[in-house]
Amino acid sequence: MSAVTGSLGARTGRNLEEWVALVATSGVDPLDQNSVRRWLREVHGIGQNTQWAIADAAAQAAGWVRPSVEQYIDSQFTGAKAALRPVFDAVRAAALSLGDDVTVEGRGTYVPFVRRRQFAAAAVTSSRIDLGLRLQAAPPSPRLEPARAPGSSTHRVRLSAVPDVDDEVHGLLRAAYDQNG
Repeated sequence: MSAVTGSLGARTGRNLEEWVALVATSGVDPLDQNSVRRWLREVHGIGQNTQWAIADAAAQAAGWVRPSVEQYIDSQFTGAKAALRPVFDAVRAAALSLGDDVTVEGRGTYVPFVRRRQFAAAAVTSSRIDLGLRLQAAPPSPRLEPARAPGSSTHRVRLSAVPDVDDEVHGLLRAAYDQNG
């Protein structure tokens, strides 16, 4: 984020504070980040990463407080999806066991696992956890499917129960971790 905002003035002619002020006077609800990003793209030709940075700053200036990682995660496991929380917890434990450099990040619809860059992500559906993996060289596995999500995943594995997070899944996570360090 700091790399994007640090060069904002040189790239767009406005610094972050000026963009936030412009959003505030635009008539677009600064708490509706989708609308802010669309407005930035359509009216000002702003690229995706810069849209996200400006929309985030505008929302925070309007009083929005970013949820913690745990709040993001908890919000994904409500209602019927709460039954899948143990599967996610097993995936998280497996990812964190790969090394001290693994971090968990919060997003609204999935949970990224990051080393130097995202190597895996978990997304809950109504019936399973989709474990997305970023693999340049995918190991042979009948459980791997091509994917474009969650996050920057190239492959996914469908997980419906804690026993699905087995040695093979641990090996696939290890491969993604090793390829993205």
